[in-house]
Amino acid sequence: MTWAAISTWRMSFKGLKKASKLLQEQQSAGDAVEQLINDVESFPDYHSVGYGGLPNEEGVVQMDAGYMDGDTFAQGSVAAIENVKNAVSVARKLSERKTNSFLVGQGATKFAMQNGFTMTNMLTKKAKTQWEDRIQAEKQENLVPYDGHDTVGAVTLDQKGSMVAATSTSGLFMKENGRIGDSPLSGSGFYVDSSIGGAAATGLGEDIMKGCLSYEIVNKMGEGKSPQQACDESLYPFINKLKEKYGSVGAISLIALDQNGNFGVATNVQFAFCVAGTNQTPTIFVAEPEDSKTHIFPFTQKWLEKFEAETQIPLD
Repeated sequence: MTWAAISTWRMSFKGLKKASKLLQEQQSAGDAVEQLINDVESFPDYHSVGYGGLPNEEGVVQMDAGYMDGDTFAQGSVAAIENVKNAVSVARKLSERKTNSFLVGQGATKFAMQNGFTMTNMLTKKAKTQWEDRIQAEKQENLVPYDGHDTVGAVTLDQKGSMVAATSTSGLFMKENGRIGDSPLSGSGFYVDSSIGGAAATGLGEDIMKGCLSYEIVNKMGEGKSPQQACDESLYPFINKLKEKYGSVGAISLIALDQNGNFGVATNVQFAFCVAGTNQTPTIFVAEPEDSKTHIFPFTQKWLEKFEAETQIPLD
C-alpha cells in the first residue's frame, strides 16, 4: 500500500525520516505527523519552532500549532500557548473535542497542564541572548519583526489511506504579545481531506491568511488538478492579486500531498522541503519560483553548505 510524507524546511528532515519509519511499519498518519513535528519542536537550535523558539517583544516564547484529521475533519489548534514544548501534541488532543477545540493564551496553557503535557521554560539561553541583542539594536535602528518565520508544516498519508496535516511555529521574532499567524488556522496554515489530499503553508501569516491557500490547494486537487498544478495555480495568481490590491506580499511557501502520494510545492522565495514515500527515499529538495511556476531540484552539497552557513543549524 502507498504511504508518503512531506514537510517544510530542512529542519524537518530528521523528523521526516522518523515519520517514514512509522508509516512503513503501518502506523497511523496521525502518529507519524506528530512524531515528525515533535522532533523539530524539541530541538533547541531551530529558532522558529518549539523549544528555543525566538520570543515575542516581551521576551516570551508563544507557540501556535494546528492539527487536522483528513478522515473525520476533526481539528485542534492552540495559539499563544506558553511553556509547552510540543504544542502540536496539545492541538492533536484538542482535536478529540467536538467544541472548545481551538484554545489560545492562558486557556491553551491551562488545558496542557491539566492534561499532563510536559511544561518547561521555552526560552533557552541562546534565544534570550538573541532577544537581548535585538532590544539593543532596536534602540539604534528602525527595525521590523525578524523575517525568519519558518513554520514546520507536514502532511502524511498512511497505508490505510488516511491523511493528516499539522503545523507548529513560534511565529515572528519580536511579534506583539498575542499575535497569531496562519499556522493554527484551518484553511490557511493547513487543510486535509483524505479522499483528496492535504496542504500546509509557511511564510508571513498575515499574507497567507488573505488567501486561505491551504484550502484552495485541496479544493483544486479535488477538481482534478495534480498537487503541483494546484500549488502553482493557488499561489502565483494570488501573489499578483495581493500586490495589486495590498501593495506588497511577504514570503509564502506551500506544500501539498494527494491521496496517491504525489506531491507539489509552490513558493515566492528559495525554499527547502522534505519528501518520502513508497517509491521515494527521504530527500531534501529545493524549490524556486520561475515565471509563475516552481522549479524543483534535489539539494546539492554546495547548496547545503550555503544553507548551513546562513542558518547555522547542524544537520546531525
